[in-house]
Amino acid sequence: MGAVYLIRHGQASFGKTHYDQLSDTGLEQAQVLGTALRHRLRPDAVFRGSMLRHEQTADGVLGAMDSLCVQQIDEGYNEYDHEDIIVKLRPMYANKLLMKADLAKTLNPRRAFQSMLTEAMSRWMSGKHDADYGETWPTFQARCTEALAQTIAACGPSKTVLVFTSGGVITCICQRLLGLSDEATLKLQWTMANAAVTKVIYSAQTGRQHLSSLNEHVHFEGDNNAHLITYR
Repeated sequence: MGAVYLIRHGQASFGKTHYDQLSDTGLEQAQVLGTALRHRLRPDAVFRGSMLRHEQTADGVLGAMDSLCVQQIDEGYNEYDHEDIIVKLRPMYANKLLMKADLAKTLNPRRAFQSMLTEAMSRWMSGKHDADYGETWPTFQARCTEALAQTIAACGPSKTVLVFTSGGVITCICQRLLGLSDEATLKLQWTMANAAVTKVIYSAQTGRQHLSSLNEHVHFEGDNNAHLITYR
C-alpha cells in the first residue's frame, strides 16, 4: 500500500492585506512539523498547490526534514476562493476595507468572520445559487478528487507522498472517503488544525483509497508547542 500525507498549510495572515502568506506562527508551525516528520517519513514525491501559503509551508517542512524532493505543483490542490464566496453573500464586502471596519466593530472579529464565512459557505454548498459562482461546490469536489487520483497515478504503487494543500481540499477528500453529508463536511473543516496531517492509504492496482488518520497535530501538543495549535 502507498500513503499520501495531506498537509494543511500553516497559519495564514488573517486580517492582513495579503492573506495568502504564512504568519510568523505559520512559519514556526512548518518548522516544528518538519522536525517531527524528519525521522518518521522519507518521501518519494512531493506535491503542492500553487498558493504562496502552500509553497511556504512546503519549504519550511522539507527544509526541516532535510528533504531534497522536488515540489510538483498541481493547482487542483488550491483552496476554494473564500473571498469570492463571501462577496456573493454580501456584495458590499468587495470592498475589503469596509469588511475589516465592520468586523472591527464587533466584540470578537474572528468569531464574527467565522459566522459570516459559515453562512457564505452554506449558501455556496446548497446548489441553489450555482450561477453566481466561478467554481461551484460540485466542481470543487470533483477537482479535489481528480487531483488526488492524478497524484496516485503519477507516483505508482507503494510510494510515500507529501501533499501541501488547504483545509477545504482535505475535508472534501475526507467527505468522499467517509461518506459525509455537506453539513458534516463543513463542521469538520472548522476543526482542521493548521499544519495538521491527514493520511490516505491507497492501492495503485485497485484504485482504492482509505482514510488512515485525520487531522493529526500531536506535534503541537505539550507545554512547549501548545501555542502553535491554531485553526485559522
